Amino acid sequence: MAIIGGAAAAVLSGAVIAGSALAGTPGDSSGTQNARTLADPGTITCPDVKSQLPAVPASAQAEVDRNLALLDTQIQEANTRLQNTVGQGGENFVQNAILGPLKDKRVSTIDRIAIAIGRQGTKPTGLDSLAACALNTGGAAASGAASATPGDTATASATASSGADTGTGDTGSGSADASDVGTITCPDVKSQLPAVPASAQAEVDRNLALLDTQIQEANTRLQNTVGQGGENFVQNAILGPLKDKRVSTIDRIAIAIGRQGTKPTGLDSLAACTLTK
Repeated sequence: MAIIGGAAAAVLSGAVIAGSALAGTPGDSSGTQNARTLADPGTITCPDVKSQLPAVPASAQAEVDRNLALLDTQIQEANTRLQNTVGQGGENFVQNAILGPLKDKRVSTIDRIAIAIGRQGTKPTGLDSLAACALNTGGAAASGAASATPGDTATASATASSGADTGTGDTGSGSADASDVGTITCPDVKSQLPAVPASAQAEVDRNLALLDTQIQEANTRLQNTVGQGGENFVQNAILGPLKDKRVSTIDRIAIAIGRQGTKPTGLDSLAACTLTK
């Protein structure tokens, strides 16, 4: 029995040693280094907005702080998406699926900060230049990640205005039929709203228009990325980011109504969109 026990202990000891060898040590550069590199696609970094703001009126401080926190959350979510999609798509996957949608969200959030400050003072200008982010790999920004985004936004706006879907059921003409990629459609939010107080009408209308713009941009991105990525590309690169933006926009609508009445609940169930062919 002692011999058998000793043999088992020896085998267990060997397994522990083997496991340690497989895990690698901090100085080990063989095998483990390759695995670590594959799992480390880099980090998304964005310009700091807070340091570029003018003096914030006390009455706007809470709203500004809330949106600054949202900017941090958006970066965290983008980095999580970066980690979860390693190896997906082609050379432009990160730009189209992560950096582009992140910039869109930051533009909206930064604009809300500027509007909040402008209500009680002078609205700051030029903050939208801080919206574009970059992918840093090994401490250096990936070539073209940040510089490509302004052009992408311009292209998206131009294409959207030339007949992209607005969420009303119109599939557009020309490009949609040619590529047969389908159309992104979303639940109608306006028809599900309660009575909107007069004091909130302008803000609600502005965000309803933003919802339409988001659908247009998503359909433009759908057209511009035909053939990219795998079977989950549309969900990860377009529908997922679109839902995130719609959640924020719908929540702003509910908050605006709630300031002068009862905040509607359950509207977040209208955030998810689908691809129809």
